[in-house]
Amino acid sequence: MKILVVDDHALVREGLSQVLKGLDRDEAVDVLQAPNCAQAFALASAHPDLDLVLLDYHLPDMNGLEALGILGDRHPDLPVVILSGSANPSVMQQALAQGACGFVTKSGLSDELLFALKCVLDGDIYTPNSMSAFPDAHNSTLPDAKAPVFSPRQLEVLRLLLDGCTNREISERLFLGEETIKTHVTTIMRAFNAKTRTQAATEAARWGYRKSSSRI
Repeated sequence: MKILVVDDHALVREGLSQVLKGLDRDEAVDVLQAPNCAQAFALASAHPDLDLVLLDYHLPDMNGLEALGILGDRHPDLPVVILSGSANPSVMQQALAQGACGFVTKSGLSDELLFALKCVLDGDIYTPNSMSAFPDAHNSTLPDAKAPVFSPRQLEVLRLLLDGCTNREISERLFLGEETIKTHVTTIMRAFNAKTRTQAATEAARWGYRKSSSRI
């Protein structure tokens, strides 16, 4: 397993690296470190086998949300978890809306961080318990907004998308051509006004759509 930690404080990076070593007892965890976004982008490009990025919100060369957008464009299937020094509901909302798969505060315990990352690696979306104090942070839509409506086939594709399946895996699972799956995924992304698959999955989860119950 390979994780990229992006934080401008060396002590924080080292501390997180030690905590992340306990993420998986059966597999070695290789932790890469970057003090800024420029190096983070370079490392992400040099290591296409990255499993996850833990991205600080406050960085010297770029806002964490801006960096999140760039990572989403360049590596749409790479999960990114935002790390923040405060449980700001506005920041949480923006991060989730822009495709973050999780939001963790630095004031949390190590066990919470590990739990959050395990959730994200399993394909779920994680927000801290403090999010419950800000109900509006889960939903940036208008009160009278309606959830997107999909055909039965599109729902099958969406559930497998939430599972983290690639277009090829969905194609094999549903016995459909990859171009057909690509069309369905594009339709789903457009329905959620999402630029990436990760953003679409995040929005789907917020609307209450669930993963497939029969992932192989």
